[in-house]
Amino acid sequence: STLDTGLLDVLKPKFEEQTGYILKPIGVGSGAALKMGEDGEADALLVHAPKDEEKLVEQGVVINRQLVMHNDFIFVGPENDPAGIKGNKSAVDALKKIAESKSLFVSRGDESGTHKMEKNLWTEAGIQPGGSWYQQAATGMAATLKIASEKQGYTLTDRGTYLAQKGNLNLVPMVEGDKVLLNIYHVMQVNPDKFSDEIKARMNPAGAKAFVEFMVSPDVQKIIETYGVDKYGEPLFFADAGKNEADLGK
Repeated sequence: STLDTGLLDVLKPKFEEQTGYILKPIGVGSGAALKMGEDGEADALLVHAPKDEEKLVEQGVVINRQLVMHNDFIFVGPENDPAGIKGNKSAVDALKKIAESKSLFVSRGDESGTHKMEKNLWTEAGIQPGGSWYQQAATGMAATLKIASEKQGYTLTDRGTYLAQKGNLNLVPMVEGDKVLLNIYHVMQVNPDKFSDEIKARMNPAGAKAFVEFMVSPDVQKIIETYGVDKYGEPLFFADAGKNEADLGK
């Protein structure tokens, strides 16, 4: 989502200019990103799957984990709303209605932070989705939104990517504002000391530390705070460095 919204395109040259490091962003879902961290294939991670991140912190695979920003997840769908979920304040109730009516739902299906959130919500609803009405795209957020738009189905998306892609979509917001839909992003370093000398030799811990510090710096937080306002009339993310995570979304 940080690539799909264009945020990293804005931050990359600033980071490189300020630090002298070359940043190579690899755009994958949070699950794949965390796996790259576990395998020593990345120096820093910018992800939104808090429970899975915490496991890596406990294992010592990542260090210096910092709160960066948040937005929220929303359900979007076709204007005619075949499942009748528009305006529903409960994400779980919305999924129950989609399943009961067998309305088309397009899942990212890629173990991303968004997909993990969706799976948690299905579990809360007591539903194991399947059948022709439930389709897994196994792709990124922008591509999943495009598929849902073309097929006139529902999907779960982070608000930032939806706003960035909105002009190309025939989908409207359906369900938003439920506290469970908060979408929190952290940045962290991969700990080179957890890996063999061979892997450690190709890692860049100093660059990773510089990236974490850059993402939580006042200047970058200010960019995050206003990113998207000129184009969409609202920010795509809310800057959170230094805040208490428990207070987010209140």
